[in-house]
Amino acid sequence: MDSALHLSPRKKATSSNPLVLHGRHFGRTVFALCNYPALLTSGILRLEDLQDTPIEDYPAEVFMELVESYPGLLDHLTNGDDEDITHVGELMGKGASGARGDDMKTLKSAVLEWLVLRGQAVILPLAQNIKSDCGFNHEVTGALLCPAGLDWSNAETKQSLKSGETTVRSDQWPMFLYAGYVYDSEDPWKGLLRSEILIFGFKHVFTSPSSVDKEPKATHSSNAYLHSMKTVTKGSLAYIAMQVRFSLSSSSVFSRTDTVTDSENFYHSILDLLEDPEEKSQEVIDLMMWWTRRIFPNSSSLQRGVSKNSALAKIWEKRAAL
Repeated sequence: MDSALHLSPRKKATSSNPLVLHGRHFGRTVFALCNYPALLTSGILRLEDLQDTPIEDYPAEVFMELVESYPGLLDHLTNGDDEDITHVGELMGKGASGARGDDMKTLKSAVLEWLVLRGQAVILPLAQNIKSDCGFNHEVTGALLCPAGLDWSNAETKQSLKSGETTVRSDQWPMFLYAGYVYDSEDPWKGLLRSEILIFGFKHVFTSPSSVDKEPKATHSSNAYLHSMKTVTKGSLAYIAMQVRFSLSSSSVFSRTDTVTDSENFYHSILDLLEDPEEKSQEVIDLMMWWTRRIFPNSSSLQRGVSKNSALAKIWEKRAAL
């Protein structure tokens, strides 16, 4: 760890550098899209001198979680100079962007295999290396990307989405986020973020591609095992939703400023829902528990779940009512 923190800024960082590796996991599980040098620089300034200054455009909690997740990092940053802080941020940013790129590359072809039931052929076959055929240009991907509440089977709606006449905002969530790809306008929480394609995507990235077709198990080489990950985080769920959405789209190159996929705002819209202080409802609690049961069925955190009929649950229910 010390060698990583004191690595010369002029020495080229390798993918095995501890800070690069940490950046890969932090980007996947906590916060995927940010300027790490700017985040660290602004965070240190706020801690030391200007307590009321904002930390770039990111919540202060992101900075605190970043430095707390790497022992010794905060002490090193507060005792270092600006160049050192920037270098550490660049290493972590290299890891986060590298992981995002690697996942996009492998998910691009994997997602296409999950679009239909095993053994069935996709009408109008999709080429794995030609993304222009995806998005609203294909019946299957178009139906999954169609905003919840719109009818993809309607010819006018379909043509409007294909031509771009209807602009899809990042907060108009697509159908693939819902279990069974069914949206209930009367109960928008029903099935949200519980779809099969999201489960496949999560297993593919965190517990190995082979775990998609069998019971998930964190192998010695999986991302979950390497980082002792035993629960599904809100950041990791938003990350997978963003990755799957991009894989289904017709865009070939990921860009945070891309106005077609608008991946960054989509990612934030999911994360905002899950982390909204006023939305810390039973729905979010149940959702995260549901995910952890499916990805890490042997996790010790599941043993701490509270039974709905227990005395503690009744106490919480009464407190909430008051």
